[in-house]
Amino acid sequence: MFEKVLIANRGEIALRINRACHDLGIKTVAVHSTADARAMNVRLADETVCIGPPPPRASYLNIPAILSAAAITGADAIHPGLGFLSENAEFARAVEEHGFVFIGPSPEHIRVMGDKVRAKAEAVRLGIPVVPGSPGALRDVASAQAAAHEIGYPVLLKASAGGGGRGMKLAHNDAELAQLLPLAQSEAMAGFGDDSVYLERYLARPRHIEVQLLGDGQGTVVHLGERDCSLQRSHQKILEETRSPALDDAIRERLTSTAVGAMEKFGYRSAGTIEFLYQDGEFFFIEMNTRLQVEHPISEMISGVDMVREQLRIAAGEPLGFGQRDIAFNGHAIECRINAERPDDFRPSPGRISEYHAPGGLGVRVDSALYQGYEVPPYYDSLISKLIVYDTTRERCLSRLRRALAEYVITGIETTIPLHQRIVENADFQAGKYDIHWLERFLAQRG
Repeated sequence: MFEKVLIANRGEIALRINRACHDLGIKTVAVHSTADARAMNVRLADETVCIGPPPPRASYLNIPAILSAAAITGADAIHPGLGFLSENAEFARAVEEHGFVFIGPSPEHIRVMGDKVRAKAEAVRLGIPVVPGSPGALRDVASAQAAAHEIGYPVLLKASAGGGGRGMKLAHNDAELAQLLPLAQSEAMAGFGDDSVYLERYLARPRHIEVQLLGDGQGTVVHLGERDCSLQRSHQKILEETRSPALDDAIRERLTSTAVGAMEKFGYRSAGTIEFLYQDGEFFFIEMNTRLQVEHPISEMISGVDMVREQLRIAAGEPLGFGQRDIAFNGHAIECRINAERPDDFRPSPGRISEYHAPGGLGVRVDSALYQGYEVPPYYDSLISKLIVYDTTRERCLSRLRRALAEYVITGIETTIPLHQRIVENADFQAGKYDIHWLERFLAQRG
């Protein structure tokens, strides 16, 4: 096992990784920007290194600074966390070339799954159903329209190199497609440095279902169940739950066995998630995230598996040590993403935390780096806390979530806690009747 791990991230996920390392007796190095000098993950790490000013490109995306920090502190390995450089194949390769262990998949697996067009082709090779779409990146309007005629309108334009809704446009006919293609290409270039886009058939009311996987790169791959991530705004997840209220056992088994079989063939190592669209009994590959997911805690709650601990063990060369039959799924778990945003219009709300009280009790987990007096900086993602609730049934889990949200006190800034309270009280959500467009409709009704 490693003696010292550098955590190349910030906030709650850096703190989560720091805790897993300390549980295993591993010393930690926190790298941080000047804006994060007083962050909780920095305060609790064994060593700290400032790697630059607040802008991410000057700090958390600064590969030479991160590698230098690892060298001067004598770290054995680097954990990228999520976001930032976690799915950057060149970073993973640079880590290995400089003699450190990258706690994640191989650079080649990151590269393949990081290109949406190439990932879709790989999914076909691995036997995963895909949404009908263009065979590759679109060259021009004529090729886009030809592909759309074969697929059938409406179609989605999507960035080949990215996600999060950037570069995504919905076209209902040739005229809209001709108008939206250059806009999608421009957004893709601005967001990812690559203007290539492709087309997919548009599904009217699908669920967003993903399968959490762990592979040791030595032949063993297991799944930790599926997650329903359909509650989204502007293609950003707001709330996730497991198990999905939309799936029966037969579909669930088909979905998870397909994902596991594909990753066995792929030879995958570390934690990874395959994301699907599910509608009318069919599921289609969207993408694969070759990293830890924000919503991984709910999979841990129902499976009892510490995913970060397993990432560390796998990266150290240890076999997984258990198989699918050893994993028992129990109960239901829900995660609410608490953002530093105004709950009415989602404008960022950075600032100083004047009061902070986290909910507690049986089945309540809070992954957050907040504390009273902490200054939420304006430079990074607005996610400041994850409220995770578990109970034996979905009905009981919702009741516990309602109580936990009422207990959660964060003042000095505005947060999305009131939005989650509204969602939990909605009859459709309580019945599990929602799709990826449901939250947008819910918010529009409010307005």
